[in-house]
Amino acid sequence: MEPILLAYIGIALMTGLTFIGSSYGVTIAGNAVVGAMKKNPDALGTYIALSALPSSQGLYGFVGYFMMQKFLVDSITMLNATAIFGAGLVLGFAGLFSSIRQAEVCANGIAGVGAGHNVFGATMVMAVFPELYAILALLVVILIGGTLPV
Repeated sequence: MEPILLAYIGIALMTGLTFIGSSYGVTIAGNAVVGAMKKNPDALGTYIALSALPSSQGLYGFVGYFMMQKFLVDSITMLNATAIFGAGLVLGFAGLFSSIRQAEVCANGIAGVGAGHNVFGATMVMAVFPELYAILALLVVILIGGTLPV
């Protein structure tokens, strides 16, 4: 396999999986918003804030691509290509799963707000925990990129 092909597969995993996770996550939270609007339509701003949180993992995948872009040249070494592939796996899967799990936390918070409970702040705090691992995965991508020769 050509090294550049391996690197591009890594980039595809990095962006594709984070984008898929974010789209699933936003859909999970959005479905909760539809149900909550029936009970408490006045909390739309709160619902939007909570339902948008799982979209950030897709942004991390996009940032990861920009961090690796400078290495995507025809003369890429197998070492660099393998590192990019590994970085793609780390960020792709961390973003995929953390956005879905974050969306489940947000959906429960949306349902709570819809039922009239004051749980917005607690939901925001709890929703940060799954996202932390996507942030750590992005940091791994940044650290890998910092160790590779250009």
